[in-house]
Amino acid sequence: MSKHLDELYRQYTHDIYRYLYSLSRNHHTAEDLMQETFYRAYLYLEVYNDEKVKPWLFRAAYHAFIDDQRKRKRQQVQEPAFFNQMTDPQTAPDNQLIQQEQMEQIVDQLDQLPLMQKQAVLLYDFHQFSYQESSAIMDISLSYFKVLLFRGRQRLRDIHKGGDHDE
Repeated sequence: MSKHLDELYRQYTHDIYRYLYSLSRNHHTAEDLMQETFYRAYLYLEVYNDEKVKPWLFRAAYHAFIDDQRKRKRQQVQEPAFFNQMTDPQTAPDNQLIQQEQMEQIVDQLDQLPLMQKQAVLLYDFHQFSYQESSAIMDISLSYFKVLLFRGRQRLRDIHKGGDHDE
C-alpha cells in the first residue's frame, strides 16, 4: 500500500496542488489540504479499489477544501499568485513570463466566478474530468453540473470581453 501511495503521490501531487490552490488562492492552505487529501487516500484508498483513483483524489481534495472553508468562514487570507511559482524550469525565461501573465489573468478571471461555477470550470476544462466525474467530485447532479459549467463559461466570456455583469 505504501509503495502504491508513493506512486499516486508522485503522479497526482502537482494536479491536486494546482486544483486546491485554484480553489483556496493560498499556498499554505493548498499545501495543507494536499497533505490532508493524501492522508485520506492513505486511510481509505483500499476501500475504493473499484473506482478510478484520480477522480477519487479530486473528490477527496474537494471535500478537504469544503471542510477547511467551514472552519475558516470568518477569515480570508490570500497570497501572491501561485502560478508565479509553478513555471517549468525547461522553459525559456521570456516564455515563462508570458505564461505567468496569462495564468495570472486566467486565475483572476476565475476568481470572479461564484465558487460552484469556478469549481465546475476547473474540473471539466482545466483538469479534463468528464461531466459524470466532475459532478461526482462536486457531489451534485449531472444536470446541475452542466448548468454550472455553462454559466461559468458564459460569465468568463463576459469577463473576457469586459462585460463583467452580475446576474
